Amino acid sequence: MRKKGIKKAVSVFLTACLFSTLLGGCGGSGTAGDGKYKFGKIQIPGKDGALCGAPIYVAYEKGYFEEEGFDVELISADFETRKIGLNNGTIPIVNGDFQFFPSIEEGINVQVVDGFHNGCIKFVVRPDSDISKAEDLKGKKIGVDEIGGTPHQVASVWLENAGISALQEDKEVTFLPYSDGNLELEALYNGDIDVAAMWDQLGSVSAKEGKTKVIFDLSTDKDFAGKYCCFLFASNKVLEEEPEKVAALLRAYRKAQDFISKNPKETVDLIVEGKYSQISDKELAGELITSYEYPSTEDREADKHSIKGDVEYFSNALNQIGYLKTSAADFTEKYFTDVDVSK
Repeated sequence: MRKKGIKKAVSVFLTACLFSTLLGGCGGSGTAGDGKYKFGKIQIPGKDGALCGAPIYVAYEKGYFEEEGFDVELISADFETRKIGLNNGTIPIVNGDFQFFPSIEEGINVQVVDGFHNGCIKFVVRPDSDISKAEDLKGKKIGVDEIGGTPHQVASVWLENAGISALQEDKEVTFLPYSDGNLELEALYNGDIDVAAMWDQLGSVSAKEGKTKVIFDLSTDKDFAGKYCCFLFASNKVLEEEPEKVAALLRAYRKAQDFISKNPKETVDLIVEGKYSQISDKELAGELITSYEYPSTEDREADKHSIKGDVEYFSNALNQIGYLKTSAADFTEKYFTDVDVSK
């Protein structure tokens, strides 16, 4: 099975989303018993600066969390803290991508309960590079944020689908980790790597500035387009003991997703002016927000997207390259829950 390095990477990723949830007290003065906040104070990891975390920022700023009975404090949280918080129920819900799946298999007590958005990863090369497709990557050096991180996993699937081994020991490609995206871009500019596999928005900004060109876009690539790459994960403990809390949170997220789908410009204004993300180019931010295809209420009513189907698709992709031991059907059956969000 091809799973080397995944445990560590997945652990780092989840920690980044969870840590501060356990450390800080929730904001606001409402409590579960004061009539205003039915579910009282909770903390939600929502300070990582990612543009694609827009539903969290919108639900917070537009009052959707409050409407559903929550006094929310947005916090920073690393992977390990998220893991602990989800397992003991102090963190009811987090967003994350399919990189989370191996950690679930290894014991994080969560269920996939909803889709979040489509792709937010791009692979960029120097403008004069002759690399344009996966087949061109054989023998090349690929920068990633971490071995086992989502850009690494996506690149691995892309390579394997093109008949190129993504295993480091096979030496058909070399992955080099850069903890800072700016350092990864510098390595690309300097020729230390041939490709930078990156989270938005750095890759998109560099491409717009003419410093790189995009050879892969998760939101449009034939193997990934039209599928949720990121999901909402709910604590099993909360699902079992307070399922209505998870349903209420999902209603808040869905209100935010609907708003984003119909108001991308206002969403960008909210994010930039609230300094939720470091991006300052509102035109580019609007293009990216639109490309993530947050589902509207009408999309959901028309069953435009199969969340369960996307979970099975990505779990199968990870199983095929050895990142998951569990079969796609078994993984989906065990770890996906269709939550009733009706009141």
